[in-house]
Amino acid sequence: MKQRFARRIEGLVQSDIRRMSIECARVGGINLGQGICDQPVEPLIKDAAIRAIHEDRSIYTRLDGIDELRRRIAAKMRAHNGIACDPEGEVVVSVGSTGAFVTACMAFLDPGDEVVLFSPFYSYHLNILKVCGAVLRFVTMRPPDWEFDPDELRAACSDRTKMIVVNTPSNPSGKVYTKDDLDLIASLCRRHDALCVTDEIYEYILYDGRRHVSIGSLPGMEDRTITISGFSKTYAMTGWRLGYAVARRELAAKMALLNDLINICAPSPLQHGVVAAFDLPPSYYERMQHDYTAKRDMTAAACRDAGLEPFVPQGSYYMLADFGRLGFRDDQEAARVLLERCGVAVVPGSSFYADPSDGRTQVRLCYAKKMPDLEEACRRIRAVGAVRT
Repeated sequence: MKQRFARRIEGLVQSDIRRMSIECARVGGINLGQGICDQPVEPLIKDAAIRAIHEDRSIYTRLDGIDELRRRIAAKMRAHNGIACDPEGEVVVSVGSTGAFVTACMAFLDPGDEVVLFSPFYSYHLNILKVCGAVLRFVTMRPPDWEFDPDELRAACSDRTKMIVVNTPSNPSGKVYTKDDLDLIASLCRRHDALCVTDEIYEYILYDGRRHVSIGSLPGMEDRTITISGFSKTYAMTGWRLGYAVARRELAAKMALLNDLINICAPSPLQHGVVAAFDLPPSYYERMQHDYTAKRDMTAAACRDAGLEPFVPQGSYYMLADFGRLGFRDDQEAARVLLERCGVAVVPGSSFYADPSDGRTQVRLCYAKKMPDLEEACRRIRAVGAVRT
């Protein structure tokens, strides 16, 4: 029978992130590829979810999430992000932050609309935009600090620009956008009447005294920003699939309609359970930052010992590293050798760039692992120089 695939999925293939995870499982390796974050969830949150299951909190929720969770999100947005929002109509609980990004793109983009995306990018952002038929305008960020040329950003924007996508702290680079960066982006959104969709799911994972700034808190951005975040990364619950979006009422209402159409609602008992996360003390976040700083530095040191050049991240729990001195033919070969001969999965760097050649000598590592597993992975990484081809 003749295949009748929709044009929107032409060229869509399995991401290198997922592919490397499958290959890692096949050989029983240590997965530093996918951001699985395989660390324990806090007992306070687990107990609340278990209690919700025992209490049969198992029916559909409102299309935008349960009342208490929306209220707690709104309070957190005011206190942490500097964004005032009404839990009745301006908060939408979604199936992960990716679910929120999907509804934003579907609600506000028509095929042919122009979207500005920074490269390197999170590959799921890219592919969702492609499925929606967006015309992409890329702005390149360059290591080691992942700065971009303001003039290149200005040139990428025009009155045809419908949306600028920001990811801070960033996956895969670990860039934390500065206030100056965001002021420039905000000025261009206002000038060209564009929306800004900002994915801030790593907002609590910052290093070296950096502070998180939400572009939605800047003057003139209140009505044109969709702020996306979630619980997966901060609370080590990537499989719970709980995220949220915050936007002005007329924007949030359209996203909520699509959230209902695509997913009905986020998992009900887990919504009740994650409310407890807001009761964790400040020491939880301080300890998390301390632990991730130690893991970042350990991973960077292992890369240097192996002959790789790590681009030390400013936030998130990912690190791009350049292996150019090791003599691998390209990033695919480097990832294959690391997995097959060292038992460590990483992601080829070219999958994160508009121009794949920009990442041809890079791999991405994720260090959101239990410390014994990360220590063993670092020991294996140090041996990569002896097995290079």
